[in-house]
Formats: sequence, structure tokens, C-alpha cells
Amino acid sequence: MKTALITGVTGQDGSYLAEFLLGKGYRVLGMVRRTSLENFGRITHIQNDIELVTGDLLDQLSLINILQKYQPDEVYNLGAQSFVPTSWDQPVLTGEFTALGVTRMLDAIRLVSPQSRFYQASSSEMFGKVREVPQNENTPFYPRSPYGVAKVYGHYITVNYRESYDLFACSGILFNHESPRRGLEFVPRKVSYGAARIKAGLQSELRLGNLDSKRDWGYAGDYVKAMWLMLQADAPDDYVIATGETHSVRELVEVAFSHAGLDWHDHVVIDSRYLRAAEVDLLVGDYARAKRDLGWAPEVNFEELVRLMVDADLALVQSGVDLPGASI
Repeated sequence: MKTALITGVTGQDGSYLAEFLLGKGYRVLGMVRRTSLENFGRITHIQNDIELVTGDLLDQLSLINILQKYQPDEVYNLGAQSFVPTSWDQPVLTGEFTALGVTRMLDAIRLVSPQSRFYQASSSEMFGKVREVPQNENTPFYPRSPYGVAKVYGHYITVNYRESYDLFACSGILFNHESPRRGLEFVPRKVSYGAARIKAGLQSELRLGNLDSKRDWGYAGDYVKAMWLMLQADAPDDYVIATGETHSVRELVEVAFSHAGLDWHDHVVIDSRYLRAAEVDLLVGDYARAKRDLGWAPEVNFEELVRLMVDADLALVQSGVDLPGASI
């Protein structure tokens, strides 16, 4: 039985990855920070099947202790401050978690568990002001937010440790990936949940920012498979994981509201509070290397993803659940 350690196990990707690895017969360790409030909603259904261990990307000694005790075969570093707008309000903290946190984990692996295969969650936000369309593994980075800058650091420190210490360390440059488990602060979930609440008569409008902003949106359940495939390869490398398609926020709204039986023009309001200080350009990924080397390709398309999220949120609202911040 292989052992895998997942940081950020309580997040969207962490929960899907834990499910996937359990299905593969892994012993799954989920690293969680010690806090006064528990946030295990996404992993409640598998909480008895995984082992929660206490650690913090801000505290290298805690990482060393975990690695020394469990000697995991695979380490998936999904923990980060991952909401782009928050990175403008808390740029230093974002750097501590999202940039230096990667260094702490890599150095801990180097010191006490060098046989562990390491996955770093890189991001399409690193491309920012894009140098070419579509973006691939060789496209230069030009981040447009503190989050993007921190992710570039995390990406290159992973490359550096791979080349300097001969670690099996990979980065997955994941483009936007969504699901019914996405937080409400992210636009696709805000749209799907907002449409569900409007359909139920719980709110009348949905406030959004730039409807012309475009992203390459995929399904998180597909993307965690790519993470695992990277660590099963014969040699470590970095891979773009994407759908190769781009869609605007307007298209997202149209599909979601139509599926809920609504006309979005009657409910969507543009609010300047949700406009970015510096918007990224056209993000669309070329996943040819992942298809060639790993045999990976997305399975759920854009329209299926949006309908999946709306259906889940309609069911959630109909069950009487109303999430905090839902009316924003």
C-alpha cells in the first residue's frame, strides 16, 4: 500500500484527490492546520478513511516531523492562499504560504524523505499578461497579481530542487478547474449558487465584475487524475493541464441561468467592486505534452461542468441549506 500526503486536503482539489487515491488503494494522510474552527465539509464523507495529521506550511519543523514519521511515497502540495483578490489585501501572507511554503516542504523532503515524489500545484495565473496564445510549458511567465507572483516562485523553486538535489519533483500548471465543491468566492461557483438561490426566490440579483474576462475552465475531478499521473511517470517534468478551450464569464452566466430556467439579463448587475486591479489576458492552455506523455485528456466539457454545478446547487438550496456569504 502506497502512502500519500496531501496538504490542503480540505480544499476542493484535496477532497477530490483524496477520493481518487483511496480508490487506488492508497493510505491517505491529510495535513490540516490546527485552528479553533474545523472546516471539513468537503471531506466529511471520507473523513473516516483518511488520516488527518497536524502541520503548517509556515512551520517547517511540523513538516519535517510528518515526513520523518510517515515517509510518504508521494506528497501533493495543494495548500496555499489561493484566492487571487485576497492576495492584493494580504500579499505578504500569500507569499509566505504560496511561495515560501513550497520551499519549506521541498527542503523538509530533502532532509528526511528524499525518496518521496513531490507534486506542486502551479497555476495558469503565472502566465498573467500572456506572451502567446495558447500557453504551454515553454510560455514565459508574466504574473499580474501577488498570487501569480508567489506561484511563479513556487514553480521555479520546485524546478531548482529537482535539478539541484535530484528529487522527483513535478509541477502541474493547472488552468481554472471548478466543481460543486468550489468556494463561493470563485466566480463559477458564485454564478451557479447565485442562479440556484434566484430560482428559489432567495435573492433577486447577482453582482459580478468583468463579464468579458475569459478563462479555460475544466472539471476538478478530471484534473486530480493528472496530478497522480505525473507522479507515476518514469521521470519528473512539468505539465500544463487545461481543456484547450476558453469561455467568457458572460458565457458561464448564460449557460448557468439558462439551465436554471432564468434570463440572466433580469438578474445580473455589474459591480465595480469585483473588478481586478490588473486583469489577466486570454488564458487558454495547450495540454499536448500531458496527452502525449501521460495519456491525460479532460473528460467533462464546459457546458457539462456548468450544468453539473447548477444541478448540485439547486439540490443544495432545495434541501434548505444556505451557505454563508451566499447573497453577496
